[in-house]
Amino acid sequence: MGDATIESPEWRLVEVGRVVLVQGTSPFAGRLAAIVEIIDHKRALIDGPSADPKLVVPRQAVSFSDVLLSDLKIAKLPRAVRTGTLKSAWEEAGIDAKWKESKWAKRKDQTERRKALTDFDRFKVMRLKKQRRFEERKALAKVKASA
Repeated sequence: MGDATIESPEWRLVEVGRVVLVQGTSPFAGRLAAIVEIIDHKRALIDGPSADPKLVVPRQAVSFSDVLLSDLKIAKLPRAVRTGTLKSAWEEAGIDAKWKESKWAKRKDQTERRKALTDFDRFKVMRLKKQRRFEERKALAKVKASA
């Protein structure tokens, strides 16, 4: 028999230091926080000490059904850490910058931008797409004609 290579998958584990995105009906929906303590199998204590005051999430217990686990993690964060210590670890890990560079954040921003478009803005986007499509087809026809 051949040798089998076994690799462990990259699961997003519920663990202290894992960065989560708050969702649901919470007034803090759409903001980032870190798991500070696991209360039980359905809830955790989170705290979000963002550098931007509009994105701060106060320390609170939240259900796992109301958060989405991200790939980001604050390494070696002790359990039940205080807000000040968490803030320094958050800034040291560069969570805000890493989040802004992630595909998830970029897609979220793009969705919000599209939701904010007016009717005229959508019309302008349609015209630009038509223009781009015309130029692409013209270039393709030119290549086909020369071949």
